[in-house]
Amino acid sequence: MNHDLMSANPDHPKAGVSRRRVMVGGAIAGLAGSLGFSALTQSPAQAQNRSGSLLRNRAAANDIAILNGALYYEHQAIWAYGAAAGGLSDTDVGKAVLAIALANQADHMAHRDLLSQVITDLGGRPVMAVDSYDLSAYLERGDGGLDSDVNIAKLALALETDAAIAYASEVARLRTPELITAGATIAAAEASHATTIRAAFISLGVDIPFVPAPFVSADTRDQWVLKV
Repeated sequence: MNHDLMSANPDHPKAGVSRRRVMVGGAIAGLAGSLGFSALTQSPAQAQNRSGSLLRNRAAANDIAILNGALYYEHQAIWAYGAAAGGLSDTDVGKAVLAIALANQADHMAHRDLLSQVITDLGGRPVMAVDSYDLSAYLERGDGGLDSDVNIAKLALALETDAAIAYASEVARLRTPELITAGATIAAAEASHATTIRAAFISLGVDIPFVPAPFVSADTRDQWVLKV
């Protein structure tokens, strides 16, 4: 897979977060609007049943939007690992980075499949993968690069760190308890991916801690990510 990371879809990570929240608000507003004045003319029992159904619909719409946002980033991660793999060298370092990349990519594929199934089960339509994704924000910030095995590993570390942060923050907005638990386990896997990459740097002699902060959050992001 020899994609150009810079031939980008205009939807970059920050835009994706905003889009998810717009989707949630729009879906709930649409459901509320569909109820209309008919609820005012129902008997108390009918109104109660209709109210319960509306709440379930709202919860489903909320969860579908959040899960589709997560699915978008799983597609992005799968693509990024595949696209970057072609730039790795045939050295021992390149082979080590590739082994980690393939293992992490396999986990992201499992996440993708699970999220797609849950979204479908909730009555939603899973967002589809596109040909390429915009990672220019990462490159411009120096959160990795495409010019060496080491910088590709740094880019992967930044992506995995952001995935862990995103899952941890977004999962709290889910309405279904079982989905919250599932989302938390995925967040833990993303943090493990980041730790694995940091461990690879340590094995190469880089003097950094395996776990640089007691939390994986926006406030501690700079401690987890390694700059070019």
